[in-house]
Amino acid sequence: LPPLTEDRRKELVRVVRDEAENARVAIRNIRRDANNSAKDLQKENEISEDELKRIEAEVQKTTDHFIGLVEEELKNKEADLAEI
Repeated sequence: LPPLTEDRRKELVRVVRDEAENARVAIRNIRRDANNSAKDLQKENEISEDELKRIEAEVQKTTDHFIGLVEEELKNKEADLAEI
């Protein structure tokens, strides 16, 4: 296979960034769904207000972790594409 041209590398970096953004959006959607489920449980008096806050904090911590993984992989892939 011939080496990638500079234009093709830039195009692939754009594709990788778009995919990373799609992954971040998907993670945020999962966070929203989890928080909504917890709020529904709290409205039905199945969990307390304190438990709701604990769940939301745990969901946010997990969300931050996975978004961090996406960012790390994005940096790695951009570095791979920049290599000649």
